[in-house]
Amino acid sequence: MSLNIPYRSIPDMLFTRVATSPDAQAFAHPAPDDSGPVWLTWRQVGDRARALAAGLRELGVDHEDRAAILANTRLEWVLADFGIMCAGGATTTVYPTTEPEDTAFILRDSSSKVLIAENPTQASKIAAADLPELTHVILIDGEADPAAAVPQLTMAELERRGEAALAGAPDLIDKVIERIQPEHLATLMYTSGTTGQPKGVELLHSGWCWEAVAQAELGLLVADDLQYLWLPLSHSFGKTLICGVIHVGLPTYVDGRIDKLVELLAVVRPTLMCGAPRIFEKVYNKAVTGVQAEGGAKAKIFSWAVKTGKQKVALEQAGKPVPAGLKVRYGLAEKLVFSKLQAKLGGRMRVMVSGAAPLSKEISEFFAAANLPISEGYGLTETSAGAFVNPPGGLRIGTVGRPMGDLECKLDTDGEVLLRGVPVMRGYHHLPEETAAAFTEDGFFRTGDIGELDADGYLRITDRKKDLVKTSGGKYIAPSHIEGMFKAICPYTSQAIVVGQARNYCTMLITLDPEAIDAWAANGPLAGRHYTDLVTSPEVKELVDGYVAQLNQKLNRWETIKKVTILPRDLTIEDGEMTPSMKIKRRAVEANFADEIEQMYQGSLANI
Repeated sequence: MSLNIPYRSIPDMLFTRVATSPDAQAFAHPAPDDSGPVWLTWRQVGDRARALAAGLRELGVDHEDRAAILANTRLEWVLADFGIMCAGGATTTVYPTTEPEDTAFILRDSSSKVLIAENPTQASKIAAADLPELTHVILIDGEADPAAAVPQLTMAELERRGEAALAGAPDLIDKVIERIQPEHLATLMYTSGTTGQPKGVELLHSGWCWEAVAQAELGLLVADDLQYLWLPLSHSFGKTLICGVIHVGLPTYVDGRIDKLVELLAVVRPTLMCGAPRIFEKVYNKAVTGVQAEGGAKAKIFSWAVKTGKQKVALEQAGKPVPAGLKVRYGLAEKLVFSKLQAKLGGRMRVMVSGAAPLSKEISEFFAAANLPISEGYGLTETSAGAFVNPPGGLRIGTVGRPMGDLECKLDTDGEVLLRGVPVMRGYHHLPEETAAAFTEDGFFRTGDIGELDADGYLRITDRKKDLVKTSGGKYIAPSHIEGMFKAICPYTSQAIVVGQARNYCTMLITLDPEAIDAWAANGPLAGRHYTDLVTSPEVKELVDGYVAQLNQKLNRWETIKKVTILPRDLTIEDGEMTPSMKIKRRAVEANFADEIEQMYQGSLANI
């Protein structure tokens, strides 16, 4: 059955929401002292979006013209995005961590007329670039530079200009919005990609509105939720949530400061939070290593509680009843252990969704055991993010759920997941050959992911097609599966990268979570040592080797990890080893640590 989409565009959806609940809480930003959210109503959001749109029209932004946003996740990002689309334009997204060269490429390739930059530092990334189509730079924070090569003004000044324009023509933006149709471009989102130069993905108003309705129909978003939104808004996951927020009308606290996340969860007390697996891994690591460091009775009670919780979850996953005795034991486990973890996440969490990268099955089981189930989902930039998700109350651990809305899915002969439907991109900007190659003859998008569908339509992603490792013995290895298993076994892990392409055995590069390994070392002879000293110590090597031995017991013989190197630092976006959405760039990691990899294969027949 096809999904009924009652909107022509995101601006149409926005002002439908403003008319429906003008005085309800819409979006919040952090108070200056982090004492809690400061709210805007939907009416205030609509007024500011309209003023920004009128200001952008004054600067020459017209139908489907691109305007770029280069900023961290914050309320002004959301307002700028609304302003661009209400002006009839399309938003070009640029990650705040993007280097100057790539920033200039994205602005040039997108033909962006305006850049909305977070501050003068971000604006300086294009200071030396040749961008003939860029006419203005708008600063969210800081003062405009009158000597800048591209004229600058502040976002506040842009709003004032827009308000003045609206005073003379109150229906200016309403007329623009009436012209925006479902097939018009809403967003030009550049994939950070795990290889190669970024590609501009053309996403339409129809796809984003589809995402909004599909999320609501699944019960992922409900009006009385309170969302904590920290995800990068330059990424499709964050953008699709904003669309759902408009359709449902749920209040959303916007704050991209990841270092403040755990601290502020207890202040904001959300019922809904979405994130990349790394966030959930860090919460897991902190919980497990904290108890291990305390030892004694607390550690025994914690282990008993997790075991009890997992027994309950295993029965529920198998569709079997939970015996009365187990229910009683679980109630005690929740009171003694799990309630404390729930409180750290604000104490009111209804739904957590994980996406952007694979979530370990073991970590998913841990959170479900703690009555904090994580609905893992799956999608790509090219599908406006959401494609599959585990619905609330219908969790199947180890899968990414069922297709959202009326999205069509089938598997190719090699197991590649193929998708067709409204949220799929129009194409890659200025890349007709790559666009053609991305689709089958009957219009299905090639995701590049290998998967399996069960009888109920739940999808299990087994690996990235291009990430499958083939050893010199001809065996295929799924590295992300092994890496996820290791992260669940070893709570000190930050990242794990399996290596083995054209080699005669598999090895692994590991980085440790500095906070977790410091806590482990705190009461012993290694206390106070710097991370680089810790990871090269015999004691830490012995610790990690023990976890690798546990991993190998769960693997096929040809998958086992023969050697491990603990790296002297974590992987970073800045060193090109991770995308801003926390995906590992395998080729970059293997290039940056080529010497360490070769050391693990010295004396073997790995390269023959």
